[in-house]
Amino acid sequence: MSTFRGMMLNKTEAGFSACVSQIKPAQLPAEGDVEVALAYSTINYKDALAITNSAPVVRRWPMVPGIDGAGVVVSSNHPDWKAGDKVIHNGYGVGEAHWGCLAQFARLKGGWLVPLPAGMSSREAMAIGTAGYTAMLCVMALQQHRVTPERGEILVTGASGGVGSIAIAILAGLGYPVVASTGKLREADYLKALGATQVMDRAVLSAAGKPLQKERWAGVVDSVGSHTLANACAQTQYGGVVTACGLAQGMDFPASVAPFILRGVSLVGVDSVMASQERRRSAWLRLAADFDREKLEAIVREVPLDEVMVEAADMMAGRIRGRIAVNLH
Repeated sequence: MSTFRGMMLNKTEAGFSACVSQIKPAQLPAEGDVEVALAYSTINYKDALAITNSAPVVRRWPMVPGIDGAGVVVSSNHPDWKAGDKVIHNGYGVGEAHWGCLAQFARLKGGWLVPLPAGMSSREAMAIGTAGYTAMLCVMALQQHRVTPERGEILVTGASGGVGSIAIAILAGLGYPVVASTGKLREADYLKALGATQVMDRAVLSAAGKPLQKERWAGVVDSVGSHTLANACAQTQYGGVVTACGLAQGMDFPASVAPFILRGVSLVGVDSVMASQERRRSAWLRLAADFDREKLEAIVREVPLDEVMVEAADMMAGRIRGRIAVNLH
């Protein structure tokens, strides 16, 4: 292999550039110990930020973006992996401080990889991606805090996005009644097809509200933050659980302690980037077992590498529904 194709970002005195380039293997970072031929990647919000240069996500130039990848090990100096192993990569600062997976080839650290679950394809893994893996971490947190379907409704915010879409499908498949909050009410049929029992306008939650409101939610999966998260906490039942994994509305949290000290509500932070290997592997095994992957085709759209820049711009403009799988072949 003399060269391979990949998305390359660069910033110099002349400005920022993003394009699909021919990359030489010798250009790959030296610190990785596993070389992977990647079949699929995806576009996450963080990738879109990097590709459109909308936020200072990238900490090293030039950079290959792409925090997610799935493919086959070509060579390995790590004891856990050998040539031919099928693997998944998510997070760990890849695409920010270390060359990422929006390319046909990557050199990664073996400690960052998890095995592709039996029966799951690389395309399915990237249709799920960090968004779906994060959604499963949220579901696992709800279950670990004994939130059962009998407790009542689960609120999913940012419902038409990647985390929200897959969270709805997982929760509905496990028997939970799910209420989807979205700013795209035109997607109501899509959300109900995934398993939502009700769709509500995000405007109900997105403005400043009272510190303690009528109890409704047994649990919450929130990828929005700000007033939405504060209102979700204020509406959660006594002893309920709110999982927070995103900041689409904002990083602020304009809340009070009332739900926590008067209703015993638990607010659980969910991080996917640096999660332990044990939690990662558990989440991917649960995705293989508990997520109806037939619903993925309603959630995912496949694009070639050459269309990544357009898709990233659309994501920043709020025009993307569900997930994007990037075919690297």
